Amino acid sequence: MAKNKQYFRGSSENKGFRNDPNDPNNQQNQEEYGDDTLVDIVEVKENAQDFFEKHQTMLLGGLIGLLLLAGLYLGYKYGYKAPREKAGSEALFQAENQFKKDSFNLALVNPGNGGEGFLDIIENYSGTRSSNLAKYYAGISYLNLGKYDVAIEYLDEYCAHDDVTPITKNGALGDAYAEMNDLSKAKSYYSKAITSNNEFLTPYYLNKLAFLEMKEGNNEAGVKLFKRIKEDFPQSEEAKDAIKYVTVEN
Repeated sequence: MAKNKQYFRGSSENKGFRNDPNDPNNQQNQEEYGDDTLVDIVEVKENAQDFFEKHQTMLLGGLIGLLLLAGLYLGYKYGYKAPREKAGSEALFQAENQFKKDSFNLALVNPGNGGEGFLDIIENYSGTRSSNLAKYYAGISYLNLGKYDVAIEYLDEYCAHDDVTPITKNGALGDAYAEMNDLSKAKSYYSKAITSNNEFLTPYYLNKLAFLEMKEGNNEAGVKLFKRIKEDFPQSEEAKDAIKYVTVEN
């Protein structure tokens, strides 16, 4: 059988022009030099075929496995998770309406019209964004109902993924611990709530932390917090009271 051969030009050849293929001297040089540089294409092809034949079961099995994994992922994402996310979001909407009316008990267990409350949403749609957000609402609801230990439990479980609820979560935890007279933890969470510079929430929690410091007799620390409100948030409602405390101290 005649074999196809591929030629690679050697580095000693002149790259500026193509040698005359009809020159007998040139043909002789090609044959002598080609013994070390010719690649047997047929042999490479046959080796590749042999490799595939020997390992085709493993290769095909791996390919099928990847296709199955891709199918399972797409089935989970679009056939299971997406519908649950949508159902959870719809359920959350009804409970939120009661929450906005300060009907915290109803929001937790029975928002009406056969809807699911925050507690049911947490259980029934576990792993969804709606379930996570329901934990936050449940924590705030229990805080308003005076059940501070339960409020802390749900707020701790909530994972904040935006710019606002990390502030309000820490602030609410500070409120819960303050109500339980655990002032050390209350100050710790208020301090977390004021690390950002939100125009409305930061001065609100600065004010709470300042009064807590003053309550414990830490007047210098309290005045320092009031000064921050006055200087950084002069247009806030809290700045009006802060000016009084800063003026008295001075």
